[in-house]
Amino acid sequence: MRFLDRLQPLGLLVLRVVLGVILIAHGKGKVFGGLGRHMEFVGSLGMPSWLGILSAGTEFFGGILLVVGLLTRFASVAALIQMLVIIFKVHLKGGLMGSEGYEFPLSLASMAFLLIWFGAGPISLDWLFGGHRGKR
Repeated sequence: MRFLDRLQPLGLLVLRVVLGVILIAHGKGKVFGGLGRHMEFVGSLGMPSWLGILSAGTEFFGGILLVVGLLTRFASVAALIQMLVIIFKVHLKGGLMGSEGYEFPLSLASMAFLLIWFGAGPISLDWLFGGHRGKR
């Protein structure tokens, strides 16, 4: 259906904004006041605690990049890695569904994966700053 094909840029915008807003919401408290606690939590998972800084930054600043569509593929790779770590280090033992399940981070990982392959789309700063060369 050609009509729906013409709406694909809107679909990418919605996908980016929803993923970005969710990441910002989860990262805001870590970046502004809860970084120490988050670093301790990351350390308790058997990883270097300094990775908590990268984790919080990925969520908050990566989310902002996704909302505006700037460096979208880079931010999406970071978000995908973040979600995979969350799934395997925190939620896998809880199964797919339930309060400790991995269905939510898996959904976010899928959104990030899609944005890696399709990019931000024409309603983005990536497109504005030249990411559309050679594309129609």
